[in-house]
Amino acid sequence: MADPDPLSLAFAALADRTRRQILERLAHGPASVGDLAAPFDMSAPAVSRHLKVLERARLISRTTNGQWRTIALRAEALDEATAWIDTQRRDWDRRFDALDSHLETMKTTTRRTGDQEQDS
Repeated sequence: MADPDPLSLAFAALADRTRRQILERLAHGPASVGDLAAPFDMSAPAVSRHLKVLERARLISRTTNGQWRTIALRAEALDEATAWIDTQRRDWDRRFDALDSHLETMKTTTRRTGDQEQDS
């Protein structure tokens, strides 16, 4: 079986609240694993698994400087997901606009038909 595409990996990673909270923290700047784990009531291995999912989805990067390991947000990895969502939003907006127009036409036609029946 082929590896999932980057968009699927990103959405799968974003599906978990803990991972979204980690990304929200990283939006303020790089942090250590300990800093990221602090607000959560979970084991270090559990946090590490979340970070691996985020890393596989290319949403974070890890750097090592001596004994210090830092995690940083890779915001550009969200661009593909954002582009997909924007495309879907535009398509649905067009569909809703067309439906709105159709309903307005139906309403106008119904009014005219009703007026003609009253005149008869």
